[in-house]
Amino acid sequence: MGKLIVSLSPHTHGTDSVERNMYGVIIALMPALLVSFFYFGLGSVIVCLSSVASCVFFEWVINKYILKNPKNTVLDGSAALTGLLLGMNLPSNLPVWIIIIGALFAIGVAKMSFGGLGNNIFNPALVGRCALLVAFPAQMTSWPVPGHLLDYTDAVTGATPLAVMKEAIKSGDASVLSGLPDAFSLLLGDYSIGGGAGTIGEICGLALLAGLAFMLWRKIITWHIPVSIIATVFVFSALLHLANPVYADPSTVILSGGLMLGAIFMATDYVTSPMTPKGQLIYGVAIGLLTVVIRNWGAYPEGMSFAILIMNAFTPLINNYVKPKRFGEVPAKN
Repeated sequence: MGKLIVSLSPHTHGTDSVERNMYGVIIALMPALLVSFFYFGLGSVIVCLSSVASCVFFEWVINKYILKNPKNTVLDGSAALTGLLLGMNLPSNLPVWIIIIGALFAIGVAKMSFGGLGNNIFNPALVGRCALLVAFPAQMTSWPVPGHLLDYTDAVTGATPLAVMKEAIKSGDASVLSGLPDAFSLLLGDYSIGGGAGTIGEICGLALLAGLAFMLWRKIITWHIPVSIIATVFVFSALLHLANPVYADPSTVILSGGLMLGAIFMATDYVTSPMTPKGQLIYGVAIGLLTVVIRNWGAYPEGMSFAILIMNAFTPLINNYVKPKRFGEVPAKN
């Protein structure tokens, strides 16, 4: 009779893999990316391609020549996804040399210096974006007006909806908000009022929601983080709007800026977000509250990136707080 060997769990095999999930998220980003190409044209193409190429290059170089990793992870899709998310968080007129610096921060500092995929504390794409925002504030807050398809660095720029909201709060004049697109226009990406649309990836709410639906269908992510973030921002913004009309209505707030892009594609990063549904809800609510606070009373019109990075730091604490009981554990008696 043969010897029975029982290995450690799990004993079942699934179809999930790093490659499947990374490339699945890239596919989910395609509607928003194609819409950005339609509105921003050449600038969007140059920025996104430069960002993806730079991130893939830096991961390959660091793996091969610094970490000397025999199994180079450049083809698992994580570097390409980081590059795509970084590019979609940038203005469409950003010079290539600045994009390369952002990619170096994203891959070299935020990801590979911690040991690569699965070990990083903060979302790499957001670290790259925030590093550029601090180092190059003028270039990072110059927002091209959609429709100038062949313009790149010479694109016409304008104020974004978030800048208009910030001005209304500072001036205390609710009439300033009349210059905002309505929520339906923001959902479709219609900025015909002539203002700047913000970053490449935030221009069309409907395209981002299509990506969310795809990832939920493929079970790449769960609903807990994006829904808790969006619901929290909606409720908090509604209360502020009811208290004082100088604050924009909640529908406009959730469809403006990078809130949808961040809630769906960056706050849900496996490595930097909590593991349990309860932890994800706590994480999402905190991101939503921080985003509204920073947007309305902080130095920058946008607060989504900072809110996610702050909560990335709290993820280990949340995981520890909501840690499930071990199977068969017996509570200690006092």
